[in-house]
Amino acid sequence: MPDPTPYPLDQLAERGSAQAPALVLRDRTLTFEELRKRVSLLAGWLASRAAKGDRVASWAAKGELTCLLPLAAARAGLVHVPINPLLKRAQVAHILADSGSTMLMGTKARLTSLEDEDLPPGCKVLDESEIFGLAEAEGAELPPSRHDPDELAAILYTSGSTGKPKGVMLSHANMWLGAVSVANYLGVAADDVVLAVLPLSFDYGQNQLLSTWYAGACAVPLDYLFPRDVAKACAKYGVTTLAAVPPLWVQLTEIEWPAEAIAGIRRLTNTGGALTRELVRELRALFPEARLFPMYGLTEAFRSTYLDPELVDTHPTSMGKAIPFAEILVVDDEGKICAANEEGELVHCGPLVAQGYWQDAARTAERFKPAPAGSRYGGTAVWSGDRVRRDEDGFLYFVGRRDAMIKSSGNRISPQELESAALATGLVAEAVALGVRDERLGHAIHLIVRPTPTALDSEEALVKELKKELPNFMQPHVIHWRDVMPVNPNGKIDRKALPAPDAVGSTSEAAYVAPENELENSIVGLWQSILGLERVGTHDNFFDLGGHSLLVVKAHRELSSLCDIPIALTDLYRFPTIHSLVEHLTSDDSGARIEESRDRGARRRDALQQRRRRRGSRG
Repeated sequence: MPDPTPYPLDQLAERGSAQAPALVLRDRTLTFEELRKRVSLLAGWLASRAAKGDRVASWAAKGELTCLLPLAAARAGLVHVPINPLLKRAQVAHILADSGSTMLMGTKARLTSLEDEDLPPGCKVLDESEIFGLAEAEGAELPPSRHDPDELAAILYTSGSTGKPKGVMLSHANMWLGAVSVANYLGVAADDVVLAVLPLSFDYGQNQLLSTWYAGACAVPLDYLFPRDVAKACAKYGVTTLAAVPPLWVQLTEIEWPAEAIAGIRRLTNTGGALTRELVRELRALFPEARLFPMYGLTEAFRSTYLDPELVDTHPTSMGKAIPFAEILVVDDEGKICAANEEGELVHCGPLVAQGYWQDAARTAERFKPAPAGSRYGGTAVWSGDRVRRDEDGFLYFVGRRDAMIKSSGNRISPQELESAALATGLVAEAVALGVRDERLGHAIHLIVRPTPTALDSEEALVKELKKELPNFMQPHVIHWRDVMPVNPNGKIDRKALPAPDAVGSTSEAAYVAPENELENSIVGLWQSILGLERVGTHDNFFDLGGHSLLVVKAHRELSSLCDIPIALTDLYRFPTIHSLVEHLTSDDSGARIEESRDRGARRRDALQQRRRRRGSRG
């Protein structure tokens, strides 16, 4: 068992050897000595601008500031509130107001998207590119702190089944012991290089940095555009540890990996959803020397379980057993610990349990309750809402969720938040959001709606309005329009009586239009590959199907190669359907190149078909 003594979180910077690499940035690598210096400078600057206990928020991609803030804010006695860079202003405004943040640090483009009313009174807004210059000019440094480990260190916002994101309160001890636990069961050592691809606003995204530094190892933060960027980074930096969510694993198994990218990989870790048996086989084939760690966790208690890599083949559907410092109980509806193979709710006890939800006593009381009788830790436990069973050998198996939370592409999505956004448009009178099982996404988001009688052009308008208010990962993959909704005896929508949604397709059930020529057919195949869909119509909107800015860049690159026709990146925004895009491309005097593009498109389709056949023959 690793050392159970918690320390102030900022002391993680003191763990590594002075000249050992700690953090790989775009333009340079920080040693642990430099990391300690930069954390001290940033902490001193923060302490001069905020009072102890103030909440300071960050809204930016991975970089020096976002990576160092968890330690620097903790050293300054502040509470860090990392905000997912993908969120739109409505969600950001809610997090800022709810947390009462006194400072927001972020990229200029993101900051300028906010309105004055989005900021809490007295909240200072600072461009992240200027902060270290200001800190260096001021030159105030803070030494390692002596804070009480039970003090609040961070608030991580996570979607809840009842609406807007709620802030999970994490102490120094929660985060320190989480880092110790993960570094221990993964066996992370000082010579490891960890590629941090998960968002730093997520619990495990944070822990990738913290557990790496606890082990005295090196972290490489990466905001990737394409899956092949991950492979390139593995080769360039000699990555030994790679963590991802199932949709990303699927994408990573579909690309070509250079031998040098694979050679150094020692371990793979999975979170945010279960791996399929097929995906496990593909990962094993791609990374034959790597140990695969399936994991389960929840933000309210960080990680709960992991499955020993040696047992993945013999227990392929198991969640494993408790991680160090966690006690996992299966509890029946009467609060009693279940017998072997008896279904119950997963209850997490121990020092990893968070302090509750920020300024939300009601929801805290629902999830954070006294540990069941028989717990060796006692105190407060978190009741997960997940139904599980434990077999005779102590291995846990997932049964289902008690609530209706949607997990899509590793993101927890509140059905009520999506439904509220749809109702707020004034275009629909009723709305129900559902998660439908999807091989690539985990859950595909389906929205079932009844339009208001006076709404005109509701279908297109609803899609447009949702794009304004919700981040891309919350956009419905399919919208089902209904003239009536089933109701129960209480007059509420009877969700169980709703017809089962179809498989993921276009946002309008009757909107599919087949390609009419070779160029349309080629682009259809390209979009299907990029978006992970089995069917795309020529009148389907790229963004309605789950496309976002990163995928636009990918589509532009591959489309330019496919068509050999001058295509501007902005064209994909101006002409978001295949039909409109082809009309635009063919309106130019480019006949010869278009004919050539058709040939190239045909060759590409043949190559894709051959690849799919090869993948289908594996086993």
